[in-house]
Amino acid sequence: MIKVGIIGGSGYTAGELIRLLIHHPNVVLDFVYSTTNAGVSISDQHVDVLGDIDLAFTDTVNPNIDVLFLCLGHGRSRAFLEEHTFSNHTKIIDLGNDFRLEKDHVFDRREFVYGLPELQKNKIKSAQNIANPGCFATAIQLALLPLASSNRIQDAVHINATTGSTGAGVMPGGTTHFSWRDNNFSSYKVFTHQHLDEINQSIQQLQNNFNTPIFFIPNRGNFSKGIYATLYTQYDGSEEEAVELYKTYYKDSKFTVVSEKEIYLKQVVNTNKCILHLSKKDGMLLITSVIDNLIKGASGQAIHNMNLMLGIEEKTGLELKASAF
Repeated sequence: MIKVGIIGGSGYTAGELIRLLIHHPNVVLDFVYSTTNAGVSISDQHVDVLGDIDLAFTDTVNPNIDVLFLCLGHGRSRAFLEEHTFSNHTKIIDLGNDFRLEKDHVFDRREFVYGLPELQKNKIKSAQNIANPGCFATAIQLALLPLASSNRIQDAVHINATTGSTGAGVMPGGTTHFSWRDNNFSSYKVFTHQHLDEINQSIQQLQNNFNTPIFFIPNRGNFSKGIYATLYTQYDGSEEEAVELYKTYYKDSKFTVVSEKEIYLKQVVNTNKCILHLSKKDGMLLITSVIDNLIKGASGQAIHNMNLMLGIEEKTGLELKASAF
């Protein structure tokens, strides 16, 4: 059995990670680290695992763990690793943004590989450390990779994407509490969202001559989980050609699916799927992409990466069904 540890165990991302890992047939959860909840039963914080786990949070770590998941706030993973040492055989998967960009991917003697399986599965398989992609970045990149792989992004890309309230984290804030979020809708970080850097990096990896702007408008939705993203750009081929391009690119993907019918968010919530739909009108290709921000956009993708790193069948622990009603 693979011994797994989690750092930063009290948030939404860690909660989903715990829920998935305790049912993974190849994993034993060794510890969940949280300095603010040390000694508290995990099921008191994450009530959905009541009856499934007897562990309590701890403020100590096992440095010889097989796999370590970092679920800390953005910018805090590097500081944690500066203060804690783990064995050379420990594989680290960071769900924050500390190591996602090429300029930041080396820490001490550890090299972090960008963990988007649909982009570089073989590199992930041989990696020791993974930088898990961001949630918006995952939905958007999966909508663009087939175009980039065939050098077909030749004009500006316009994106409008809405995320649920869990995307803002477990700590309450001015734009997350119920009375503000309910019956409300708003945009934030328009054209400046931090995930744009990793999106551009991946597109340029596939399409070397990519130099057109990406205009991204992120929105806050009045629902809990999921991301619904629409993207459009000029495209000189037919809709049928685009659909075939996407189906060919994702033919070996375990979790990314191209739908012939229009799609909706409930098809993916509580799953590790990304579902895509394409249509074309007046020279514009519209791509719709839906994911669960906490699973495909975070914890599920992290487990997918772990499976690849350890030679486990990709879908192990991730064969999850959506609630479509």
